[in-house]
Amino acid sequence: MTLSSIGNTLEAFSTIYARACERKGGPVALAQLLPASPIQSDLALLSDAEYLSAFSRQVFKSGFVWRVVTHKWPQYEQAFFGFEPFKVAMMSPDQLAERARDPALIRHQKKTQAIYDNAIMVMETSAQRGGFGQFISEWPSEDITGLWLWLKQHGTRLGGNTGPYALRALGKDTFLATRDVLGYFQAHGLLDAAITSKKGLSQMQAVFNEWQQQSGYSLAHLSMIVAMSVGDNYLAAQ
Repeated sequence: MTLSSIGNTLEAFSTIYARACERKGGPVALAQLLPASPIQSDLALLSDAEYLSAFSRQVFKSGFVWRVVTHKWPQYEQAFFGFEPFKVAMMSPDQLAERARDPALIRHQKKTQAIYDNAIMVMETSAQRGGFGQFISEWPSEDITGLWLWLKQHGTRLGGNTGPYALRALGKDTFLATRDVLGYFQAHGLLDAAITSKKGLSQMQAVFNEWQQQSGYSLAHLSMIVAMSVGDNYLAAQ
């Protein structure tokens, strides 16, 4: 399936937007639900430590209570040397095991190991690309799912929505394959492959690229508006 093959059935984004406005109480109310658009140039200014911290934080949030992770994160910053990749990379297996048992942190050996593995990934990529932030900043938004796949392939536990959520938190413009967004794509026959596959991601990317050309919205705003146009998140006009 290609974008051209679904062109006659692809809903215009103006229609999706109108439905979201109706569900959320009008254009002003909808706009208030949208975050500020990310500034791509700021991504190059973030340190490698900030990237490693964001990736690690999202790894621990995945499948866990987010507020617990947020509450414990200052202890993580201290336990992992401010997430400076070269310092984390020097940690011994015994040090990692000790932190995975620490009651002040979250007891999870594999997620703790992911901090170390992703420190290596950030450090090596930074050396090759002139800074990890530069690498992320230069990745084109029209192939954001390519960056998702890169993080899955080169990082540890950054597949699924974990990598995309971390990118969103860092300020990289990306849509998210949330339950409501996936439900919309499936209901409208816009996917004929699993979203976990390269083909499925490419199909979703093509649709979002088309909607971006139609509307001028960021990818983040597009996916939020799509999500708010469907599902169980209806809010009556006040």
